[in-house]
Amino acid sequence: MRFTYFAPLAIGSTALLLLQPVAAGADAPADQVRATPGGVTALPLTAERRSTTAEHTLTAQSTKPFSMVGVSWDDPAVRLAGTVQVRTRDAGTGHWSGWLDLSTDADDRPDEPTGRGSTAPLWVGPSNGVAVRVRGDGHPLPAGLRVELVDPGSSPAADQALPVAGGAGSADRTLPTVDHPGPRPGIVTRSGWGADESIREPGYVYTGTVKAVFVHHTDTANNYACTDSAKIIRSIYLYHVQSNGWRDIGYNFLVDRCGTIFEGRAGGVIQPVLGAHTLGFNTDTSGVAAIGSFGSASAPQAQQDGIVKIAAWKLGLTDQDAAGSTTLVSASDGSRYKKGTSVSFKTISGHRDAFATECPGDTLYNRLGDIRTRAAQLQGR
Repeated sequence: MRFTYFAPLAIGSTALLLLQPVAAGADAPADQVRATPGGVTALPLTAERRSTTAEHTLTAQSTKPFSMVGVSWDDPAVRLAGTVQVRTRDAGTGHWSGWLDLSTDADDRPDEPTGRGSTAPLWVGPSNGVAVRVRGDGHPLPAGLRVELVDPGSSPAADQALPVAGGAGSADRTLPTVDHPGPRPGIVTRSGWGADESIREPGYVYTGTVKAVFVHHTDTANNYACTDSAKIIRSIYLYHVQSNGWRDIGYNFLVDRCGTIFEGRAGGVIQPVLGAHTLGFNTDTSGVAAIGSFGSASAPQAQQDGIVKIAAWKLGLTDQDAAGSTTLVSASDGSRYKKGTSVSFKTISGHRDAFATECPGDTLYNRLGDIRTRAAQLQGR
């Protein structure tokens, strides 16, 4: 294993600077024909007190290949009120990226703090080198900072998955007869995207009737190939479970830029599975995440169509009007509303409606009116 050391870069007295650890990944075959498990490599930061600056550094050390990166810290109830940036080295070309921002929002999580706090993960593609800098911007940095490098592994069948009807637990529940069901869309099951079921907590947690769908974006890159969607979802799954310490992936469903719908958290696509997607309002809701970042970029029409289809169907299971409103009760003071407060939401709402966040991005949020209208039409309303 080869190590490359880089000189420190001065970034101010409130900055945290990490060195650039580089690991050679060329020993692995370029074309894997058998499935290999993924995993997370955590690189802890160590602090050094100097006369003029408080600087944290990551000692250069070997790393395994990775395709997604994030930063985590000890206390999930603590917010990182600064900025986090990463640079990564392309495993194929050896070229380094520019500095890329990681979202420090801590809003995608269970209602009760558990595991570790973290940034949103960033999909960077196959990489074998990383540099990270975290700036407190005048605020104290949380304890236990570490870099999380996620390798999605390989699953040739899953990485060429096609949408299929059904899902885990689909036969476990008798559905009521409803007046306005939405047509069932094709859904790639967890086995379809290659979920390693051994890493999540066993069993499932169900809530009451799903009354609303919260639309998210994963805040990851938009320029991925749709053949990489399963890898991206496996990486998010690993990050949520092994880095954050959650019981499973946080979202109930994910939709890629080609409009393919994927089953998220285990427990059955027709079931009211408790997710970890909208702090304070995970109960009686379903989280649908658009894979990508839509602050300024527009979600492709196919992706919007996928959100329409899964929202219409999920809400239609119990005759919830996709263009209507419903009342939910906040389960966390960390949301926009004090715990115990009854709040009226559109049955298809954006994440920002429940939490102080930019999610699902301005461009996608501004399309929610059209998404509601079209979802209601699919329900025959």
